Formats: sequence, structure tokens, C-alpha cells
Amino acid sequence: MLTHCWPRSRLLLAAIMLVLAGCATRAPAPPGAVDGPPATPPPDLMQLPDALPVLEPIRAGGPNKPYAVLGESYTPLPADAALSESGLASWYGRKFHGRRTASGEVYDMYAMTAAHRTLPLPSFVRVSNPANGRSVIVRVNDRGPFVKDRVIDLSYSAAQKLGVFGVAPVELVRITPDEIRRGAPSNAAAAATPTPLLIDGDEPPSPTAPALALALALATTATAAENPSAQRGFWVQLGAFRERQGALQLRGQAGSAVEGFAPLLAVVNEQALYRVQAGPFASRSEAQRVADRLRDRLQIVPLVIERR
Repeated sequence: MLTHCWPRSRLLLAAIMLVLAGCATRAPAPPGAVDGPPATPPPDLMQLPDALPVLEPIRAGGPNKPYAVLGESYTPLPADAALSESGLASWYGRKFHGRRTASGEVYDMYAMTAAHRTLPLPSFVRVSNPANGRSVIVRVNDRGPFVKDRVIDLSYSAAQKLGVFGVAPVELVRITPDEIRRGAPSNAAAAATPTPLLIDGDEPPSPTAPALALALALATTATAAENPSAQRGFWVQLGAFRERQGALQLRGQAGSAVEGFAPLLAVVNEQALYRVQAGPFASRSEAQRVADRLRDRLQIVPLVIERR
């Protein structure tokens, strides 16, 4: 996190407390190191994909044991705990780049990661910037920030994508292991009467305008199921499964719950996972609006991804 403005005595105290806390907090930076952005930021930083939520083991102890920093005690949340909070976000960059995080992993300021005081390590969270409407998904693998009113410390890349250039208000929601595991709508949502998927500015379809046409108008093409891995654009991922049957079930449930949506849904086999995706869409903002509607309609946590 950004600590270059702290008095030297407080930095020394923080370093001592970090050592006493063992692996609960990130390794201290070298004395006199100044944080900030890289000298030459990558040109394609804004195209960096969000972290992909997957099930990872969350072990007791280690980075998930109670710890203390600067006289404050913290108890990490249970592995399956939900969390929703708002507050200030900061970021940390070259000062900690290449150093160990609280989880023992090497900090990469170009990865979509973050630090949180009490979330289980690792965790996945969606962070939103209400000032500009942007949101990102990051993997929490570190501890911090230990500054009053701050709720999350973003990697340099995550902060750039979110539009957090110093300290800014954000909202964050944890994507729980149960949500990642299920990757499916609730029974109530699946059994609901199919209704058209509308986004901001859309008019409800008239009796002479089929809902299918409205749904297809949201995407740049209506051939998602033909060869999705070869199509460029932005896609909305509804879930990922190790077994193909689970993906097929979710695709069927989503297609039944949202009228006219079935032609946009595809099951893609990538990196040993079967992914249910809808699209492609012409822009990230368009895909995100659809993802937001799907989250409310189907009670899932969709992701927006890009294929280039």
C-alpha cells in the first residue's frame, strides 16, 4: 500500500510489527524505498483481463491466522464467509514489486491482485468505482491496507483499470467459494417465467417485436454456439465447471429463464474447464450491463472477458 508519506519512525514500527506477525502480513520493503508507478507502464495495461475466480484451497493458519499490526488485532474471516463493504481504496506498486506477499506469493504489480485485512487468502472480489462505473475482479493474496478508512489495497494494474489514481471510494463484494462452486442460478430464478433481458435505454418489446430480436440486438452476432473461441469481442461468463454436464445444465437454465437469450449462450472448453459464456458484445460496457442484469435475474456472479 502507499506508505511513502508516513514518518520514518512509524515506518520502522510497522516493519517491526510485520516481522512479529510472521507470514500474516506482506514483507516490508527496503528502507528508503519509494512507492509509485513503474518507470515505463505497459501500453496494453487497460486490456489486462480480470482475475478468473476459481476454487482454491484456503488453509487454516499461515496467512489466515489472527495477527496484529500497529497495535491493532485482526482475525481473518472463515473460508466461506461473504463480505460486502465500501470505503477507500489505495494501491501499491514498484516499492513492493517482486517481494513476498502475506500468502507467500511474489507480488506482481501488473497482476490483478489486491490486499485486504481480513478476507481469507486467497479470495476473489469484485471492486467497483462508483465515480466512473468501472468494476474489476481481483484475487486477494495479501494483507493490508493498515490505514484508517481504507478497505482494500489494489495492485497497480487493478487500480489503473478501475480509475483509482490515488485514494478513491470503492465498493467491494466477495465472490464466495459457494458462488464459484455453484455457477448456477437459484431454484427460484430458474423456475421464473421467462422475461426479456433489457438493458438501460431499451424499450420493452411490443407484441409485434419478438423478444428474441431484442436479445440478439444486444450482441454483434447471433452465432455464439458455432465457434466462440474464434470470435473476438467481449463475452459474459456465467460459470465454469470441471464437468461438462454442469455447464450444459447452467446453459439450459439461463436460456429458459431469459427469453431469447439461448442463441447467445455457448459452452467453451478452455484450460480444463467448461465455461458457459454469452456474446460476443461490441464493447466492455455493453457486456457489463448485460452481466449486471444477469446477476440480478439469475442470482449468479457473471464475469466479463475479452477475446482478441
